[in-house]
Amino acid sequence: MEEIHPVAVKHLPPFITPPGQTDILFVVMMVFLIGIVLIIGNLYLRLHALPEQVAHRTHKVQMDIVAILAVISLFTHNHLYWIAALLLAFVQLPDFSTPISSMAKSLEKLAHGGDRRREELTVVPEAAMAQSLEMPIHDARRSEETIKVVPGTPPLTDKLEARS
Repeated sequence: MEEIHPVAVKHLPPFITPPGQTDILFVVMMVFLIGIVLIIGNLYLRLHALPEQVAHRTHKVQMDIVAILAVISLFTHNHLYWIAALLLAFVQLPDFSTPISSMAKSLEKLAHGGDRRREELTVVPEAAMAQSLEMPIHDARRSEETIKVVPGTPPLTDKLEARS
């Protein structure tokens, strides 16, 4: 056994290591500290990403706004952005883009298909045009005769064209 220095205390605590040996307590504490930092960091980032995970079931625009607010709050440490992102993630915004895109597609079909339909219809002689102008429009549309294009009238709908 090694000799203890004469000034040293007789009973040294077990965590004090002799010179030249590995400090076990230091190694254990470093592993523990690294583990705790990783666990707390993982929990922090999961909590921080909570608004984004909730927003995945919403619309793309709403999800993008929530993600931007979450990243801003992560880098600025301003909790107001995180709270705003969480509230925005839980609120269901109305879908405005689907009806507008549906209207745009319908108008595009009308614009491209309207020219083709007018070319297929026949031209009415002037005598028949004079007679059709005297008849009320609702009667002309209900008649069983072939409906023809009359200059100055609005375009016919798909239902009326199906009759001819």
